[in-house]
Amino acid sequence: MGKNHEKLCNNLREIRKSRGLTQQQLSESADVSRKSINAVENGIYIPSTVLALKIVKTLNCSVEDIFELP
Repeated sequence: MGKNHEKLCNNLREIRKSRGLTQQQLSESADVSRKSINAVENGIYIPSTVLALKIVKTLNCSVEDIFELP
């Protein structure tokens, strides 16, 4: 993780819920644990590029829709 990761904002929870998915369903689609999705949603874990791309593919949105710098 870069040293400025705490400045990365994400809308993952809101977008996931708007698509009607649980953390478990998203985690299965992205091939990670539910705890990983929870950690991303809470800003504890910054996903790899591969994981971010798997998430946006499942949610049918862009990386910029979920992650942004202030």
